[in-house]
Amino acid sequence: MADCQVLQPETALSGAERLDALRLIRSRRVGAVTWHRLMAEHGSAKAALAALPGIARAAGVDSYEICPLGVVEAEMKQGAKAGARLLVHGEADYPRALMDLPDAPPILWALGDVSLLNRPAVAMVGARNASSLGMRMARRLGQGLAAAGFTVVSGMARGIDAEAHAAAMAEGDASTVAVMAGGIDVIYPPENTALAAEIAAKGCRISEQPPGLDPQARHFPLRNRLVSGLAQAVIVVEAAAKSGSLITARTALDQGRDVMAVPGHPFDARAAGCNMLIRDGALLVRSANDVLEALGMSGHDPDVEAEPQSRMPAMLGPMPAQRPLKDMALLHSMILARLGPSPLAEDQLLRDLAVSPAELAPELLSLELDGRIARQPGGLLARLD
Repeated sequence: MADCQVLQPETALSGAERLDALRLIRSRRVGAVTWHRLMAEHGSAKAALAALPGIARAAGVDSYEICPLGVVEAEMKQGAKAGARLLVHGEADYPRALMDLPDAPPILWALGDVSLLNRPAVAMVGARNASSLGMRMARRLGQGLAAAGFTVVSGMARGIDAEAHAAAMAEGDASTVAVMAGGIDVIYPPENTALAAEIAAKGCRISEQPPGLDPQARHFPLRNRLVSGLAQAVIVVEAAAKSGSLITARTALDQGRDVMAVPGHPFDARAAGCNMLIRDGALLVRSANDVLEALGMSGHDPDVEAEPQSRMPAMLGPMPAQRPLKDMALLHSMILARLGPSPLAEDQLLRDLAVSPAELAPELLSLELDGRIARQPGGLLARLD
């Protein structure tokens, strides 16, 4: 994944370079994966912006226009008005835990104490309609982890997320980080307005979306990958068999993070997802001590960052080499040409395109994160645009 680390840690960018980086990610059909590939191929955001129209033409897209400068200047003003800071991939305050991800956000808006983004962290997620026992467990875990010096990361949703944030701010110095699905200044759900203000004062809120953007359905999986990416481990407290928390758990495994779960009664549907995770190998969590022991953090120094423990299956093997952008754009066009609103099996798509699963998988991920395709049960794919 070294191709993603175009900017070295603590790179100092000029104001124009920061605007170019923002302008590149806000350009049409440029998602996080494409941004990193463009940077790797062209060396700078300015050069990548100049190359974009030609790449688009090679993919059959005529009259392509990059994001106007005025749009990103307006975004910068709105971010400043909200009191937020812009963090660009590779700069000193950008989260180091995200640097090795192939889909690391090129930019982040941050509001609050950005030093928390580079402290040891554990993520906690769970049901929005959590039980009283689930809420109590989230509270105890949040307090215990914060007291041990960990930052508690979550998505600021109602239920388990909100309880985890609140508990972390009641204990310890490490506090909490909230990853937002919409703009940094758009509080969702509105009932968490007071909590969001407290997190900005005592912890940190971050978002990769432009300020002022209302969250949409496709933004929540994007948010979830950051919740897990920032942490050494993800704890699922309560989750139904089909829930966003399980998406976060799956993303955590893909990122090489540990997955842990709190067991629940077999008759409680809110515990079904957690019990499934434990059945499939997730660590069973009864208290914060279980988490600390699993991370090897007994008597740890919270100022020393630990390497996340990877549990990626060995069968996945090495990551395939990155394709040149023109080849990638052509493959994207071929994928989209074969997909429509009616779902198509991924196996059939592989046969139609005559490519290997290793070649196809990263391109499907890129299109999925860009909101252009959607995965459906049974290994089916559908086009969204």
